[in-house]
Amino acid sequence: MVNLELYKVFYTVAKCGSLTKAAEELYISQPAVSQSIKQLETQLGVSLFNRTHRGMELSAQGGKVIFHKIEQALELFEEAQIMLSQINSSATGTIRIGASDTIAQHVLADKIVEFHEKYPAVKIEILSEYSPKASEELKNGAIDVAFVNLPMKVDDSLVLHGSFKRLTDVFVVGEKYAELANGIVPVSTLKKYPLITLDADTVATKSLNGFLSSVGMEMSASIEVGSFEMMKRLVAQGMGVGVLPKEYAEKEIADGTLKIVKTDPALPVRSVGLALPKNVTASYALRMFLEQFGVKI
Repeated sequence: MVNLELYKVFYTVAKCGSLTKAAEELYISQPAVSQSIKQLETQLGVSLFNRTHRGMELSAQGGKVIFHKIEQALELFEEAQIMLSQINSSATGTIRIGASDTIAQHVLADKIVEFHEKYPAVKIEILSEYSPKASEELKNGAIDVAFVNLPMKVDDSLVLHGSFKRLTDVFVVGEKYAELANGIVPVSTLKKYPLITLDADTVATKSLNGFLSSVGMEMSASIEVGSFEMMKRLVAQGMGVGVLPKEYAEKEIADGTLKIVKTDPALPVRSVGLALPKNVTASYALRMFLEQFGVKI
């Protein structure tokens, strides 16, 4: 096996012409330099230097034969180290993100714009998936990071980081059922009204069903939709009672298109977090992107 350090010592001695000067440049002792040269000569079976009163001279049949090849090889190693250093200290390449359309719109959009202004060379790819599917894509290596709704269970191959956006789930109605927005109503009252939820496999709907079960209730959805945007439209048009994070409907709540139904008990608070594959080194670009969310890896 090639010992690169021995060749570095050989090259430095040849360049300096002196064991003492080579030792100073390499920050090692002179005996260590001498021992390295002897070890390399033994391995190669030739004498690499002529020891003269003027110092160390390359031997015609040894050192001079290999000097330029060693010089070229060391330059290539240095170039490789520089390339790796640049990869680890500059934001280039592609960041592949898995997230639902809602998370992408309400959590990621502004951060992506901010990041692009700072690191324009980085390409961002977003794979639109519900949180459970995004975690599967993460395990398969199709994406680099998954932004997911919590609470959510992941297996040992993934690591969950924090909860950096609070989600306050609320029931909402349009003008047709505006009476529900007056005062506080028992959550059981809502069983009399059509319920609009996301698809059953989403974290949001599973969280809702878990809450209802904890208070001894069951409510079957009259309408299941694929997005909160569709839910907001249907609720506003009087199709039923919706349930969504109020953070995702601030505009509609502010202008009165949607009205919050205060219930007893209130829906539990959820959050958005991110998942990363365990034991996978993140690129510099991804590390810088995640720092925007307070996550340092």
